[in-house]
Amino acid sequence: MKFIKYILQIAIFLGLGLVLIWFSLKDLNREDIQHLKSLIYNANGLIVLLCALILVLSHYIRTLRWTTMISATGSKPGTLNVFLAVITGFFFNLVFPRLGEVMKCTVLGKYEKIPVDKLIGTMVAERIVDLFCLILVIFFTIIIQLNRVSSYAAEFLTLLSGKVRNSSSLLIMLVLALLVLSSSIIILYRQKHRLKWLQAVKKAIHGFYEGLTSIKKIKNKSAFFFHTFLIWFLYLMSIQVGFYAMPELSDQGLAASLTILTFGSFAMIVTQGGIGAYQLAVQKTLTLFGVNAVTGLAFGWLLWSVQTLMLLTLGPVSLVLLFFINRKKTIVS
Repeated sequence: MKFIKYILQIAIFLGLGLVLIWFSLKDLNREDIQHLKSLIYNANGLIVLLCALILVLSHYIRTLRWTTMISATGSKPGTLNVFLAVITGFFFNLVFPRLGEVMKCTVLGKYEKIPVDKLIGTMVAERIVDLFCLILVIFFTIIIQLNRVSSYAAEFLTLLSGKVRNSSSLLIMLVLALLVLSSSIIILYRQKHRLKWLQAVKKAIHGFYEGLTSIKKIKNKSAFFFHTFLIWFLYLMSIQVGFYAMPELSDQGLAASLTILTFGSFAMIVTQGGIGAYQLAVQKTLTLFGVNAVTGLAFGWLLWSVQTLMLLTLGPVSLVLLFFINRKKTIVS
């Protein structure tokens, strides 16, 4: 039943993406379609490659930040293994909704002999930090471009309302489940019977909590926050540099990049891998800055393709490298 539910979830996400692709293309005539293809095919290849390298660098900086968090729990993972696990996680997120976060923790835990519950705790703490950063990006976008983005924000948030309601329901169910689980554990703990499975649950909860509070134990907090800033700065730069791949967009500034980063981040959670939603978000954003709708849509496809193709290429490679690099460890254990 869970497998069927998961397949249906993937189908719904992907189906919504295809609907949004149709929506973005339905008003284009044959000439517009040809122009769209021409803009994408004639984009500066070196600039596109540079955008991909900037994104890879952002993943490496994320690796350094996560390594710092894991080290704060007492474990010392290898940087290469963490980097390959991060890329693997992004790859699985692209293919299967929300599976990537668990997968990267599972893979790294396997090869570095670190409890997965502890890694998941650090991952959750990392996501909380990124959520706060996204809120800051939204705040600066609204402050800088209040008149320009207010109406679009309302339209886009309406599109996301269904997603938010589903997420809220899931969060409420998760909290209730945790309350029931905690109550059960407390009741059992007070009993004199020392059950093995109870000890295992206690150990898992302790590991998760240790990972979740890892930020408090980080010695060099300035480096942690610098890495966090650099991750989001590189995201912004990948968009800004991407403008130079198309001569029609080379005059766009940081305001446009910041706005794309804001709405593009939301679009990535609406559909599977952001397909359809990301292109539409970029198109609608650039029209606010006076860019032709076809050009805006072409740039959306270009940015999405760079991110997606990079992960589709590096993801499987990372999985293979993880296996061969750690083969001796696996054999010895």
